[in-house]
Amino acid sequence: MNLFPSQIVYNGKPRNVDDLIKSRHDKYGWEKDLLDFLADWYDQERDSIEVHTSGSTGSPKSITLPKEFVAASAKRTLRYFKLKREDPVLHCLPSKYVAGKLMIVRALIGNLSLFVVDPQTDFDFLKHRHFRFAAMVPNQVQKVLDLGRTIPDMNLEMLLIGGSSVPQLMEDQLLGLKTACYSSYSMTETATHVALRKINGKYADGYYHCLENIHVELSEEKCLQIFMPGLDDSYLQTTDLAELKNEKSFKILGRADHVIISGGLKFLPEHLERKLEKYIDTPFAISSEPHDVLGEQLVLVVEAVESPQRLSSLLSICQERLDKYEIPRKILFVEKLPLTATGKIDRKALKLN
Repeated sequence: MNLFPSQIVYNGKPRNVDDLIKSRHDKYGWEKDLLDFLADWYDQERDSIEVHTSGSTGSPKSITLPKEFVAASAKRTLRYFKLKREDPVLHCLPSKYVAGKLMIVRALIGNLSLFVVDPQTDFDFLKHRHFRFAAMVPNQVQKVLDLGRTIPDMNLEMLLIGGSSVPQLMEDQLLGLKTACYSSYSMTETATHVALRKINGKYADGYYHCLENIHVELSEEKCLQIFMPGLDDSYLQTTDLAELKNEKSFKILGRADHVIISGGLKFLPEHLERKLEKYIDTPFAISSEPHDVLGEQLVLVVEAVESPQRLSSLLSICQERLDKYEIPRKILFVEKLPLTATGKIDRKALKLN
């Protein structure tokens, strides 16, 4: 496969890549980000690209990835989803981040027909356009679901959902669709996903399954270790607490650096949030604040206006759905939950001092 084809099918028209790159000076916003990446990819004097983490586990940082490593990730996806020349694929992710960059590289290497849109789109065009493949973050998927259309396959054959975990309520909504939906386990350091979980249809599963030539193990702290070709070290150590079925299949339980220790007990906020997410109809997160006796106490932070009725309802939900020691000792109402640039909960900013 050619890593640097001279042409790309861009919004339905064959375009010379050099011409697209030259046009970037007349663009702005999301499209300029896309064309700037094209220029970086085609820079023959550089054999790597710069990518940036979202900042969900600390300060955002820049990472250098060899182009051959990125291309290998793109090829794995092309093979897994059996994407073929001129297949129409939708690119609706920000090209500033690795997931968006990989959509472009897949299109280049696979000679796919790339349809590009503003990541902030309302997806109304899906009423009359069909795509074989798209990748979205959960809030974009929700936009599509909220269109209220009766088209059972969303006009997408295959949908890859990444960026953050898929809410249980959304998974329930996806179960009846013909679109084959997958949750992605990915990170910037691995040039997007290393494992996929089928959400609906045949082979739906609760476990992530590694792509070809990738396997996983657990550290002594029960955190996932990723073994794959092209890493600088023999494996990549994550802070994701996991449960292994075997060396190719796993579940993510939460992040070790998110663990809250209250009264000597350890709590994973992600685990508690999963218990509550089907019953709370507004954005929320579990956090903590210092406590003189417990060390830390659990806090439920809700994006809503406080009222006696809402407070009473939330207390009832927590008492019904959580175990005795899991119930937050405080409920805090905020105008907006803090988010990272890629839309994940910014747990560091959320934590109360």
